[in-house]
Amino acid sequence: MKKDIESREDVELLVNTFYDGIKVHNLLGPIFNVSANINWETHLPKMYSFWSSLLLGEQSFTGNPMATHIALSKSIPLTALEFSEWIELFNTTVDDLFEGEKANEAKIRAANIARLMLFKIEAAS
Repeated sequence: MKKDIESREDVELLVNTFYDGIKVHNLLGPIFNVSANINWETHLPKMYSFWSSLLLGEQSFTGNPMATHIALSKSIPLTALEFSEWIELFNTTVDDLFEGEKANEAKIRAANIARLMLFKIEAAS
């Protein structure tokens, strides 16, 4: 039986595993690696804080991911297809590693974030 997401270490495992999948994904990999030119050494710690804040109440994240994604969408197509692939990979990663209330919450929050980002991106176009 898998455990639930309970600690910052669990969040780091989730984030690292998810983004390892992103890096090699046929559609999403080029967006992150080439178009957005993500600096993984700075991006991953931000994502640890983002998800730890959402799931564990850590209150360690600062930033505006909505504005960042809207700005990015001006140069890179971010459509329902990209967000659908992102959610599918995120859910698969969560399911491969964890099970329980927080794991389910992570999937629900990710889906809600993706829907809101897509809505805001389309509205800004």
